[in-house]
Amino acid sequence: MNSMDQVLPRSEQSILATNKVLKNTYMLLSASLLWTALVAAAAMATNASPMAGMVSSFAAIAVLWFVMPKHENKASGIGVVFLFTALLGYGLGPTLSFYANIQGGEQIITTAFGLTGLIFLSLSGFVLTTKKDFSFMTGFLMSGMMIAFFGSLILVGASLFGFHFPMGMLVISGMFALLSSGLILWETSNIIHGGQTNYIAATVTLYVALYNLFTSLLHILMAFAGGGDD
Repeated sequence: MNSMDQVLPRSEQSILATNKVLKNTYMLLSASLLWTALVAAAAMATNASPMAGMVSSFAAIAVLWFVMPKHENKASGIGVVFLFTALLGYGLGPTLSFYANIQGGEQIITTAFGLTGLIFLSLSGFVLTTKKDFSFMTGFLMSGMMIAFFGSLILVGASLFGFHFPMGMLVISGMFALLSSGLILWETSNIIHGGQTNYIAATVTLYVALYNLFTSLLHILMAFAGGGDD
């Protein structure tokens, strides 16, 4: 009886801790997405150049790799999250301006946004409902993301020298969309099974997944609409 009394409180504590991480993650994620939208709108309003957007995006990657790990366990990590998302939001501005100024571009943006939200809610809801453990995807997702990231860098670099590979970019976009969907499943599962107890780190992971999913869907929808690429 004493043994049961000791186990149950710990179990309840674990559930409460998990719910707290989940709640804080979704609150910070919502605020980060809203902040990104505001910064992206400001970048569009001020006609930020593609080069400025690219510099801002690379600065965001530097913050993610070199600054975030030092602050994700501190209160200052929240400020770093907003810095990171602001940089990506500014980097997204020129891309959105490009799409908004072509025929059917606004519809493509709206559709990509809607699909991103629908996919996120569906995948998160699936994990929260079924409690399925997706930790087995860890190695596949990490290696897949690295391959897709460096593949995109190679294609972007080639385009700067006048070599364009639209099919290659479409394949990379498809990879990012699938991997980002997998990342949503993986991180949500990680949270509810106690593998992720840091809501700042969880927010960043889910934010990156949503950002990559949205931008990938933009490229894919544009390709199927018969438009150009940015």
